[in-house]
Amino acid sequence: MPLFSLADAALDRSVVLGYTRIGYRLREPHWKPLPERLTGAYMITGATSGIGGAAAAALLALAARVHLLARDRGRGEAAVSELRRAAPDADVRLWLCDVSDLGDIARFAEEFLASEPGPLQALVHNAGVFPAERTETPQGHETALATHVLGPHLLSLLMAPRLALAGPGRLIWVTSGGMYARRLDQDDPEYKEGAYRGGVAYARTKRMQVVLAELWAAAEPPGRIVAHSTHPGWVDTPGLAHAIPRFRTLVSPVIRTPGQGADTIVWLCTATPPTRVSGRLWHDRASRPAHYVPWTRETPAARAALWDLCTGAAAPFLP
Repeated sequence: MPLFSLADAALDRSVVLGYTRIGYRLREPHWKPLPERLTGAYMITGATSGIGGAAAAALLALAARVHLLARDRGRGEAAVSELRRAAPDADVRLWLCDVSDLGDIARFAEEFLASEPGPLQALVHNAGVFPAERTETPQGHETALATHVLGPHLLSLLMAPRLALAGPGRLIWVTSGGMYARRLDQDDPEYKEGAYRGGVAYARTKRMQVVLAELWAAAEPPGRIVAHSTHPGWVDTPGLAHAIPRFRTLVSPVIRTPGQGADTIVWLCTATPPTRVSGRLWHDRASRPAHYVPWTRETPAARAALWDLCTGAAAPFLP
């Protein structure tokens, strides 16, 4: 194994070094440049600020057409205005959609597909929540599960024909390194049992995202759609500051910028290597293990149960 690969793996296992700007700066000199210019359309959820906003700005700087999905009109319009201030010719369009609400996803998809006939190069599932208490969506699903897993699965199914036109289109789930501490829960996916903790709900649904990307990869014929997950490391975002402010203060000297956190998302959207494989977990432009300890590994039955949960929830909203 080349010396850099050994050092890179050591950074990854160290967590503190690998997930901070230290790891980013050590790895960045070894990366190839992104394409100078893009063609085609890209869709990002949760792009009104933070990592999603930075990913949108980077794609627009490469002349891509970017569709932003936001559940709040005011925040969405403010994000678009900011992007256009940075790039006056930016080809960006705002769509209102609450990705935790399966009915709203179906409404949005019908509107989008009727007005945007071309291929979709990539769909980035970036929207995230860190619930303080257990709440349910209009369909009766726990909010973190719906936002991170069920909604993205339905949106992926509805956008799949447009992604396939890109040959291959790219599905990207933005997960979290916190998922490494959790195993796939097939017995209580809606988190109805025990004391509800937002951090646990977040981490376990982030584990589900990694598995769901693998399941999508297994289900898709070669050359049609590739599916990947990526975690950005520790990034200074409004969500982090709100959800776990003490942690953000602790790591503030070495925390990553949103642009650094978004880099691998943009790379997955635009570079050639991610089209040659599917179902991988990525961090800092390198494929990473999905598990570091044996007790987080899921069984085939648990994987099948997750797919059944997602497809069952989506079925009433498919055309």
